[in-house]
Order: sequence, then C-alpha cells, then structure tokens
Amino acid sequence: MTVDFTLPPSLEAHEPPEERRSGARGRTRDGVRLLVSRRATGEISHHEFRDLPALLDPGDLLVVNTSSTLPAAVRLDRISVHFSTPVPGGGDRLWIVELRRLTGKTSSPYSGGSPGEWIPLPGGATLTLIGRHTSGSGGPGGSSPRGVSDRLWQARLSTDVVPYLRRHGTPIRYGYVRRDWPAAAYQTVFAHDRTTGSAEMPSAARPFTTDLVTRLVSRGVLIAPITLHTGVASPEAHEPPYAERYEVPEPTAALVGHVRSRGHRVIAVGTTAVRALETSVDASGHVRASQGWTEHIVTPERGVQAVDGLLTGLHEPKSSHLMMLTAIAGPDLIASTYEAALAERYLWHEFGDVNLLLPY
Repeated sequence: MTVDFTLPPSLEAHEPPEERRSGARGRTRDGVRLLVSRRATGEISHHEFRDLPALLDPGDLLVVNTSSTLPAAVRLDRISVHFSTPVPGGGDRLWIVELRRLTGKTSSPYSGGSPGEWIPLPGGATLTLIGRHTSGSGGPGGSSPRGVSDRLWQARLSTDVVPYLRRHGTPIRYGYVRRDWPAAAYQTVFAHDRTTGSAEMPSAARPFTTDLVTRLVSRGVLIAPITLHTGVASPEAHEPPYAERYEVPEPTAALVGHVRSRGHRVIAVGTTAVRALETSVDASGHVRASQGWTEHIVTPERGVQAVDGLLTGLHEPKSSHLMMLTAIAGPDLIASTYEAALAERYLWHEFGDVNLLLPY
C-alpha cells in the first residue's frame, strides 16, 4: 500500500509561523499544529505543538538531532550551487553538490555541467566539477542500490567549504518559500555549532522552544542527542538519502536501552534521528554507540528496532521518507493520517505543521 496524494499549493508553508500575518495559528515556534496518530487504536487527534508535554508520559525519551544548519546555497547570476555533504574520505574541500537553475525567485534542477568544468564563486573561490556522484557504495549501516545521480556532482572547492559557506552562503530555499529568511530561522533550539552541519534544517525539531523543553523535562520526559548532518533533498527528485555523517554517543545509546527495558517509549524527533539510531542497532537488536557514515534506509520490509514513535513534518507525495513512516506506523495509519492532514488543512514543509506517530 502506498501513500499518494496531490498537495495543494495553499497547504505549503510559505514562511516561518512566527512571521505569518494572516490566518496565523500561532506567532511562536511552538504554535504550529500537531497531528497525533496512534497505531494501537488508529485514533487521530488534533493539537497545538505546545500541548506535547501532556501527550507524552514520564519516562518517555525524545531523541533529537543537534546538527546545525549551514547556509549551504551559493547563488550566482543564473545558477545556484547547493552544497550537500562532504564526500566520505575526501577532506574539507571535496563535497557533493547540486546545481540548480535560477528563474526569478525559484530554482529547478540544472542538467548542465561537465567533468573538469570550473565555476567561479563569490569571494574569489573556484568550484571544479569532478564527476557525477555515484550512490550506494554499501557503507556502514546498510547498503542501497548503486547508481549515478543525474543531479548531484562531486566537486572540489578551492578553499575549505564550511568556513566559505559561513561567509558567502545563504540557507537553501525552494520555490514554496517566497523570500529569504535569516540563518537563525533555520536553526533549532538543539543545534550545536560543529565543524560540519546540515545542508537543510532538521526541521522536525524547529517547533521546540526553551520553555517547551523545560516543561518536558519537568514532566519527566527524557531528551538525548544524536547528530546527523543532512544533505540536500531536491523536491523534484524523491531520491532515497545517500551517505550522511552521523554520531550516536554512548550516553544516548545507553539511555535508549534503559528506557526500552522499562517499557517506556523511544520517540525520534525527525527522520534523521531514526536513521542514526537504526544504523547503530547491533546484531542483538540493541543500540550501540557508533559514528561515521550511514547509507541505512528504513523500509517497511526492514522495519525498525530502536524507535517506537516519531515526531516529524508532513512529507511530499512520493517522498522516500514515507517508507520510513510506514515502517514505524503501518500503511493504514499513514494513509489515514495524510487524509486527515489534507482535510484539516495542515501545512507542509520545513515551516509547517508536525505529526506525532505513537504506538499507543
């Protein structure tokens, strides 16, 4: 069973919730809507995100991604370069990039370019295209089918990428977001400024505020970190994720085991947290501390072993993330959830509303 639907443009979140001037459901980050779906009963209910503490039980664990969001787009006159993620083992200058054609305020995939071509960038830097990116190398945590992407390149910058982006880049923005927003709009309350960051915001955690985190902790809900630096997710491609850098620290792995052994729920905040945790499951089904690069793809056939629930945004039709949601909640509940989201006019994308999938 697949989830397929048409997403009306009117249900795309065009700006951060705190910037909405009409029809706003809340002027703070935690004022977005929260759609709650429970697998045991099939129940679907409607809330605001600030209701989250009352929806969780003392002893439940939220696993959050601490990756910060890089200003990963560099715009030229006619194209934009989206820096995605370093090439494993390639150092600080060899990265996977996507070239996009600029048309007014929107962009679309650019199929041009050739190996050896160099592109002058602002600040005197030069980007050299090495070759089309090959995915599915069977790295740590699983494998995916090998193939050559028609939109991604391996490319070398003439200087270290992350410091360059922090001087000359801007956050990646697709056509449904009508104007640029400052980098702060793309950071979550959990973001930690590390050497590398995410090309696109780990947006499931965006609605959290310091006040809400305080209320969660006061209720006895546990919070533990992982890090996974996300790459670009071109809205036109619907490709499965490729290798991304991650870390599951020892205290988090131990806390996951502790919580599950006592019958409480492990709830991943975002698909990135699911991917990191499931990568770290050993042969006995326990989460162990690990780090490196993961190509692990969660599917209904493979299932999940580390998480019981998921807090996530609403995903586009045909998105590979829907496979992960189905693995966690089952196809019937996901179909009902998306029917309800469309009927009740929830908002999609990184500035939109969120969905909490619970086992009960």
